[in-house]
Amino acid sequence: MRIAIVHKDRCHAKKCGTECIIYCPRVRTGDETVMIGEDGKALVSEELCVGCGICIKKCPFGAIDIVSLPEELQHPTHRYGQNGFALYGLPIPVLGKVTGILGANGIGKSTAVKILSGQLRPNLGNFDIEIAWEEILKRYAGTELFDYLQTVSKKSKKIAVKPQYIDFIPKMYSGTIRDLLKKTDERGKLDELVPALKLDAILDHEIGTLSGGELQRVAITACLARNADLYFLDEITPFLDIYQRISAAKLIRELATEHPVVIVEHDLAILDMLADTVHIGYGKPAVFGVITRPKGVRVGINQYLEGYLAEENVRFRDTQVIFEKRAHEKGSKREDLVEVPPLTKNYETFYLTISGGTIKAGEVLGVIGANGMGKSTFAKLLAGVEKPDSGSMDTTLRISYKPQYIKAETSDSVEMFLRHCTSKFDSSYYQHEILEPLSLQAILQSPVDSLSGGELQRVAIAACLSRDADLYILDEPSAHLDVEQRVKVTRLIKHHAEGKKVAILVIDHDIYLIDMISERILVFEGEPGIKGTAAGPFAMRDGMNRFLKALDVTFCRDQTGRPRINKPDSFLDREQKGRGEYYYYAADDE
Repeated sequence: MRIAIVHKDRCHAKKCGTECIIYCPRVRTGDETVMIGEDGKALVSEELCVGCGICIKKCPFGAIDIVSLPEELQHPTHRYGQNGFALYGLPIPVLGKVTGILGANGIGKSTAVKILSGQLRPNLGNFDIEIAWEEILKRYAGTELFDYLQTVSKKSKKIAVKPQYIDFIPKMYSGTIRDLLKKTDERGKLDELVPALKLDAILDHEIGTLSGGELQRVAITACLARNADLYFLDEITPFLDIYQRISAAKLIRELATEHPVVIVEHDLAILDMLADTVHIGYGKPAVFGVITRPKGVRVGINQYLEGYLAEENVRFRDTQVIFEKRAHEKGSKREDLVEVPPLTKNYETFYLTISGGTIKAGEVLGVIGANGMGKSTFAKLLAGVEKPDSGSMDTTLRISYKPQYIKAETSDSVEMFLRHCTSKFDSSYYQHEILEPLSLQAILQSPVDSLSGGELQRVAIAACLSRDADLYILDEPSAHLDVEQRVKVTRLIKHHAEGKKVAILVIDHDIYLIDMISERILVFEGEPGIKGTAAGPFAMRDGMNRFLKALDVTFCRDQTGRPRINKPDSFLDREQKGRGEYYYYAADDE
């Protein structure tokens, strides 16, 4: 079984010499194995293709993928046209449980959600004609999905969906939050949901004025307020702080006792806490994806990190994701690089106090705290985007800054955009140290304003690290990135700091990312939206203990070294709280 994929957004037949046609051995014998279609993009005949791979190597834009699949994958669940993405398998919603889907971006998770929510009818790989529901149900006869798909075909199930990209909401709806939520309150639960997600103070704000975190909480509330037979939530954590993530997770757990819930999530700590079972999505992003049968959440996450699915006997990644147990010991040996003076910033309703401190050469300093505590304001003060009311930064310090909210304000290609940031774009160092870890080669010719949220995030990180600077500030670099991309970004940032002996400050709410990346930590405390204070920098154990104690959450490590949130009131949770060790036992790091 062989599938050929042509990535239409990367295929630029007018800019190349049609190498895919010229070098194809079957074309040279007279077959029309590769040709240019009516849309000006390459077309590859899967029946005639021999899988030699020459066109893949010759295409200057990396627009072609040809993959040989095992025979059991000869019948896809859905395929997006000729030379389009193919999905195999579907997750199974279960009453009384939260079903998680874990996999890389572009692996078909959102497609699976669309099929199960009735937004997309699976075509079983026959994209030329519309497949009747009778044929679809025949395919799934005798499986756990048969009854569920039967109700979807009759449109007798009401589905509530929280979309992945929430920035489209203001384009589709105008008005206040109160008006929007009243329209969705079919369960009469707004009085519980609004205070739980801290929306009370902004109910009369216009939708178009909301920040990303506020918009995310509104989208979650609107979805949970509906009276549906099934709930789908596609990424609940972007732009939410750890407090809000745990609050949302508790609300979803409560809802799952009455209705099935399916969630797509990249924050492993929240997925581990929230889901009962997990389906792994593997394959090759934008080429094909396979959704496995359900696994226990701990086993499933560990198999995903290992890159090997034991029951299926499939290795889908060459390397394991390893959590280092002794990653935080170098900080004390480093030399001071940046002196942050005491700073204050006063707004009408918010006051920020920075006590000052040092950032060391070659270190990554993690910054954590609730939303509304002034973390992003602190970043803007350091970067010179805003001026402090008292204190001043060293004006000779070179600073490169990636803001929390990224806007695609240019139609230039990614390559042109990055060339404006660095003169080293053509060097082998830049190719290997920036473009490859961020997987940007495939989208270099794409216009910046056409990128997805995850692609735009990776380009913004690349742009920030491309500039010559003494201090790099990255505000929430994990947003919209999948687990594997987060791990690659973590390695890239640590390598960049050590290799160039520069300081990097990372603000993020993904506890796993902060745990992997930081040598020391800055903790923001106070009252959200009213006053904020930066405490630290602390050694990792001291800072995380301080932060997790305020959160009333304890962390442990499992046998793989992966951090896990202890179940509330479990034996380990009570024991660690009794010892005052919220962030692992000291013995865990030995």
